[in-house]
Amino acid sequence: MKKEIFLCAINNILSGTCLEDCKFCTQSVRYHADIERYNYKSIETIVEEAKQAKSYGALGYCLVTAGKGLDDKKVDFVARAAKAIKAEVENLNLIACNGTASSEQLRYLKEHGIDSYNHNLETSEAYYPSICTTHKWSERYETCQNAKSVGLQLCTGGIFGMGESAEDRTSLLNSIASLNPESTPLNFYHPNIALPIKSRNISRDEAVEIVKRARKLFGEEKLLMVAAGRELLFDGCEELMFDAGANAMVIGNYLTTVGDAPQKDKKMLEQLGYEIAISCHE
Repeated sequence: MKKEIFLCAINNILSGTCLEDCKFCTQSVRYHADIERYNYKSIETIVEEAKQAKSYGALGYCLVTAGKGLDDKKVDFVARAAKAIKAEVENLNLIACNGTASSEQLRYLKEHGIDSYNHNLETSEAYYPSICTTHKWSERYETCQNAKSVGLQLCTGGIFGMGESAEDRTSLLNSIASLNPESTPLNFYHPNIALPIKSRNISRDEAVEIVKRARKLFGEEKLLMVAAGRELLFDGCEELMFDAGANAMVIGNYLTTVGDAPQKDKKMLEQLGYEIAISCHE
């Protein structure tokens, strides 16, 4: 039986308006990164892009908003977008990624069609103050707990290669495991000239080892996704990450960086002998 690979697409529905100081993020207004910045996309556009993602084989579709967390306007907009997508696109797992959130806000999103909530821990609790000073790591962890408390599937992971130590990486993986998420995105830092973190301190071999450790720690039944930075570390060597234990990947573009074309990724998977999953595991 061929190994199934799960595909997920990301839609940045509110871009580049964040006031936080996360040193790894081009969406912060503090660093003046050369990215596209815009207010809310129209719901009609979001639905059409969901249909396109589904046609490429995506089973997960993530609605992302810039900013520290949810407020009443964002909750209402994401809920309306989710309801509209569910009305027109079948068998698409809707993921919201909107920052810190209360149980009440997350319950409202769940009631309006959101299936999963993505909120990454990003790095270890000890290293976090080195990359962000405007909010605490504990707020991230609490949001993940809130998502689980209302019955949403939890998607949480982090970014590797931001100057953290080997001990920080171990601590992050253990923290993720303590939340028992249904899916985990492993991101690898993508340097940008505007950002304070100027370089990436991770090699391909180290990234492979992280995937192996994550698979062993999280269990065989979980979704383990290689997300941002995949093209930088694994281009032409994607089989290494799948052999290490990854069984999911992001297709198309990321939040503010361009990814490979979905057709290219589908061809790559076919050439490697993998099948694209057509339904989510219960």
